[in-house]
Amino acid sequence: MPLFCLVIFVTFQNWLSGAQEKPQKVQQPKAAYNVTVNAITIAVTVQDKKGRYVNDLEKKDFIVYENGERRTINYFQHDLSAPLSLTVLLDVSGSMALENKFEDCRRALQVLAEKIISPQDELALLVFADGEVEVAARHSVDRTSFLAALEGEKAYGKTALNDAVAVSPQYAVRAKNEKRALLLITDGIENDSQLSAEQALEIARRVDVPIYVIGYKIPRAEEILARHRRRTGLTAPGIVETLTLFSGATGGQAFFLDDLESLLATLYQIKKEQSHQYIIGYTSYKEDDKYRRILVTTPEGNYRIRTRQGY
Repeated sequence: MPLFCLVIFVTFQNWLSGAQEKPQKVQQPKAAYNVTVNAITIAVTVQDKKGRYVNDLEKKDFIVYENGERRTINYFQHDLSAPLSLTVLLDVSGSMALENKFEDCRRALQVLAEKIISPQDELALLVFADGEVEVAARHSVDRTSFLAALEGEKAYGKTALNDAVAVSPQYAVRAKNEKRALLLITDGIENDSQLSAEQALEIARRVDVPIYVIGYKIPRAEEILARHRRRTGLTAPGIVETLTLFSGATGGQAFFLDDLESLLATLYQIKKEQSHQYIIGYTSYKEDDKYRRILVTTPEGNYRIRTRQGY
């Protein structure tokens, strides 16, 4: 018998004898889960009861929870002299031309660039109107392009505030410095966005960039609001609520101002806060795309702690 026939015959006999045996129970494989590993970084501001910044805490003083589960802190940094990357998001829509709002903001931002931020800090300028967000000046320690772009801007068109808030953090997070912030300056009028405020925030908080909001000379008179209103929901209290939502959820602050002096003082305050922030990092393991809530505590001290609410 040829060799290859022998091999086939033996193989067939083995198969036949195996087929006549009692069937074996097959173990079903366990369901597989896709787990996404994320490196989460959060900026944390700590103040005492009197509002003074607390700067003597160490890694061991913080506890981080994600969805109620404690996470191990694997990165910790607190350097008062660390450089900042600040992205200014400036409303240049037509309503900003009223009450000298735009000129006040232009002047305040000139002071920011020339006197408030440190020489090693990066500064960028984004402007928005008529449904578009334009990079007027990229991140740089050289203030020339920022000041030139600021000087050339004019107020025009409608305000797509929500859309601008949705896309701008994605640009701000690409800056090189570890400390980053987005500074939104607007009168709060919204009449041209495709997204709702909630949808904009859902996109914005996917990246770790605190949004500091300055609501400047928010219109309170009904006749002014009616002139710019696209939906019935545009009211002065509604504007305050929306801007506070943007800042609170991302770990920033909201300020509502009506004069240039207060505007300048607030810019100094924001710069000071950024210098005092702690940068904390931990690893997150996600099996889905659901929202995760973040909580940071300091058990040994009665402090006020502010950071992003989640991602």
